[in-house]
Amino acid sequence: MRITVKVKPNSERQSIKVENDIYTINLNSPPIEGKANKELIEVLSDYFNVPKSKIEIVSGHKGRVKIIDINLED
Repeated sequence: MRITVKVKPNSERQSIKVENDIYTINLNSPPIEGKANKELIEVLSDYFNVPKSKIEIVSGHKGRVKIIDINLED
């Protein structure tokens, strides 16, 4: 499954909002040294109930809009 994510780092609380198949995710971490990307993977892992190893950032590693692959198969 491939999703588009808009990330908002440095937010007061974590949240996920889905609108028009785009996931807007507020993260606590700053976008420094990959901290926000790491938190993003943890949040998506909890949201989709899959191991973190099944989630991959395909593009947008340094941007706010990212393409994420989630392997839902066992």
